[in-house]
Amino acid sequence: MTAIVDYKAGNLTSVKLAFAALGAEATVTRDPRTIAAADRVVFPGVGAAKSAMANLAALGLTEAVRAAALSGKPFLGICLGMQILFEHSEEDGGVDLLGVLPGKVRRFPDVPGFKVPEIGWNQVNGKTDYYFVHSYYAEKGPYTVGTTDYAGLTFTSAVRKGNLTAYQFHPEKSGRAGLALLKEFLSC
Repeated sequence: MTAIVDYKAGNLTSVKLAFAALGAEATVTRDPRTIAAADRVVFPGVGAAKSAMANLAALGLTEAVRAAALSGKPFLGICLGMQILFEHSEEDGGVDLLGVLPGKVRRFPDVPGFKVPEIGWNQVNGKTDYYFVHSYYAEKGPYTVGTTDYAGLTFTSAVRKGNLTAYQFHPEKSGRAGLALLKEFLSC
């Protein structure tokens, strides 16, 4: 069973529909026991890091998500769900995150010709286009496997650490290329 974590900060419907398009059933849940029992866990996210962390705590999901990410079973973070896996974010004056991955999440600088948030298609590793919507980015680190250029920066757009994979972009909104990544995740 694939569990999609609902912590009031996710693009749950589009993620669930993307899995359905692949013929896979996924369960949206706020139950730590369901997350622990799942074969694989999806941690989507849209919004602000501070409120997302507060939601995780209020719903009693902080440790369940951290444990799932460290468990050895397939775990997929998407957008804010990727950012929250890092140690700290500058967003909203600064907030400590789950600390599963080393590194910080920073705001894009104001650069003429570049809008913040970045909204639209951009390449990962100079090859495939995926759909991005974000104002903050994770610094490059030891688990970075994909990078993207924007606003004069090269930032982490994909990470992999053992069982854990996470994307800054939205695979569920990235057409065939995104569905291929979700299919790969389901095969783990």
